[in-house]
Amino acid sequence: MILNNISIVNYRNILAAQVELSPKMNCLLGHNGMGKTNFLDAIHFLSFCRSAHSSVDSQLISHGHEFFMLEGAYLTENGDTENIYCGMKRGQKKHFKRNKKEYKRLSEHIGLIPLILVSPSDSMIIDGTSEERRRFIDMVVSQYDNTYLTSLVAYNKALQQRNALLRMEEEPDPALLEVWEMQMAKEGECVFERRRQFVEEFVPVFQRIYDSICSSGEKVSVDYISHAQRGPLAEVISQGRMKDRAVGYSLHGIHRDELDLRLEGYPMKKEGSQGQTKSFAIAMKLAQFDFLRRTSSRTTPLLLLDDIFDKLDAARVEQIVGIVGSDDFGQIFITDTNRDHLDQILRHFDFDHRIFDVADGEIRLKNA
Repeated sequence: MILNNISIVNYRNILAAQVELSPKMNCLLGHNGMGKTNFLDAIHFLSFCRSAHSSVDSQLISHGHEFFMLEGAYLTENGDTENIYCGMKRGQKKHFKRNKKEYKRLSEHIGLIPLILVSPSDSMIIDGTSEERRRFIDMVVSQYDNTYLTSLVAYNKALQQRNALLRMEEEPDPALLEVWEMQMAKEGECVFERRRQFVEEFVPVFQRIYDSICSSGEKVSVDYISHAQRGPLAEVISQGRMKDRAVGYSLHGIHRDELDLRLEGYPMKKEGSQGQTKSFAIAMKLAQFDFLRRTSSRTTPLLLLDDIFDKLDAARVEQIVGIVGSDDFGQIFITDTNRDHLDQILRHFDFDHRIFDVADGEIRLKNA
């Protein structure tokens, strides 16, 4: 998938931009806070119907304005064109359209334009809670498997209903609890199986990419841990009723799934240096890209690299550049504050590219 051009109006600090893009490498250069990340976030929004950085859509509207608008013109692997539009007025719901036809449900759009964003916040995959690691899995599987997202939404709805019963002052109806537990088990088993399959295929790719970045022979591992591995999920959930009632929420289920990340057999969160942690997170995201490229209807995802070279030594930067510059990757967007990094990338590879200066929300094509 290639984004040929994008129009942005009143999105964060970008008041108006119409940008024609390279089909291969697009480099955005500028100081922090100038709008580079906001530009990438607009591209992310057109893929996922939401921001990567804010859960409140109205906060994306530029200060002093009443609406934002995003529009992207894409070219598919088959040579077809796709026009994606999103508009939102303050106080109203957002409207998403594909080729001028509005979606009935936003979930119908997820997966049409596969995308992987690599950013400094990816360190939360390692340092953050288990929720961050579950989101890491959900983000890629939902892009190629619509039934996964449907099951996940249904599971979370059943979980909320069961938790509401557990919090009641009076004793909840056991029959009603069982209804929601059976729903959790049914949808949870589907989610678990798809997560298990993903991790099984993901791990060898991740290990290969990490080895390429670090060239140090460090042993890394990613293991999937789930309550569904203990036996039938319905039994695992129902057996915890008494304890769940005491705390007021569900202690067992796929909403507690975890990824155990290790370096040389020790928890990555405790043992990894800044460079190792960042390399680990980048390797996980690039492996995510590789997996999605092979599973998402043979569509090469967009790759967004937001300020990823900070705190990495020159050798690791060179290895990452070599990986993303290969034929396996399609259209790439890179942001940086340092022109030297970009020059290093462009010296190594002979492919079409454009460099843009970003300042105060304005994006201008820069002469080579």
